[in-house]
Amino acid sequence: MKISFTINSRKRDLELQPNETLLNVLRKNGLTEVKSGCEEGECGACLVLLDGKPVNSCQVLAMSVRSKKITTVKGIGTLHSPHIIQKAFAQGGADQCGFCSPGMVLAAYSLLQKNPNPTREEIAEGLDGNLCRCTGYVKIVEAVHEAASKLRNEKSQAE
Repeated sequence: MKISFTINSRKRDLELQPNETLLNVLRKNGLTEVKSGCEEGECGACLVLLDGKPVNSCQVLAMSVRSKKITTVKGIGTLHSPHIIQKAFAQGGADQCGFCSPGMVLAAYSLLQKNPNPTREEIAEGLDGNLCRCTGYVKIVEAVHEAASKLRNEKSQAE
């Protein structure tokens, strides 16, 4: 069956089976920036924004997101035009193997949309549910803190 989705601001019609998860539908349609980790909703590797809210795509039936807006990490920035959060991760060494990075970046993006000046504790809380086996989280929290500062500066200069 074919269903319409808006993915990264582009309307797409994707084929799916009624029992397929959003994670599987996205990946089989070339959106491999959405990582497949535990497939149990525990690791955050498959995190996407669904109508602006972070969700683990492995826990969402694709049928249930008909006509909703899905944002993957490529929807906020690309290799040639990265978002400030993506730049901060790269510059701060917060993405060693990179597997958790898409979910971490989207969790940080969601947090900073709601709270542009989070404390380190609020950053850790905002990233809760996203597991990383490489960095120990210190560099990730520092990168989000740095990105928040840069986004605030960018906003104040625009005003």
